[in-house]
Amino acid sequence: MNDTRRGAGVNSAGEGRIRLPRSERRAQLLQAAQDVFVSRGYHATSMDDIAERAGVSKPVLYQHFTSKLELYLALLDGRANELVTRIREAIDNAEDNKERVNEAMRAYFDFVDAQGEAFRLVFESDQRNDPEVSARVLRMEAECVAALSDTIMADTQVEKARAELLATGLVGAAEVAARKWIASGRVVPKEDAVQLMSALAWRGISHFPIEGEESERSLEGK
Repeated sequence: MNDTRRGAGVNSAGEGRIRLPRSERRAQLLQAAQDVFVSRGYHATSMDDIAERAGVSKPVLYQHFTSKLELYLALLDGRANELVTRIREAIDNAEDNKERVNEAMRAYFDFVDAQGEAFRLVFESDQRNDPEVSARVLRMEAECVAALSDTIMADTQVEKARAELLATGLVGAAEVAARKWIASGRVVPKEDAVQLMSALAWRGISHFPIEGEESERSLEGK
């Protein structure tokens, strides 16, 4: 009997009977790889494991990705771009700074809460010491910080270096809190967790004066 698990249409020789368009096959392989990397980690995963998970032969896998690292980097790029896009959309769609902080925090919680635990590829990879992996993660963090610091500078009197430091603190708090929330089994409802962290962040950022206005502290000092 032919093995048709995972919808791949695999015969006894391990070859797919259904020839998918290249883009669909690539997406299938990436999903299979993500499942295995998340559950086993980078170092304990082999290309054989990924091919088996995808229901294809290893030569088919190598037609799309020449190495395990190339496959991992493709996954990492996808997940990193997803988080950056979430942050930018959260900021662009918000109407004021308080809402921007809230939506940016929500973007992190939504990212770690996504099906498949893909966030582990970005935040908890056992391959973080690889220069190419590290460079991608650092670039992602820099893009998130830049998006938030641009917003801070646009609406306050804070200069770039200080705005970047504030944004870095907000990004770090969002990441750590969201991962803690997942690790603790989502004991706190997600909406409550987002509001808690947003309130904490906003109470700090809201004390900086709005551009064009003098702070109360400045006025009191006169």
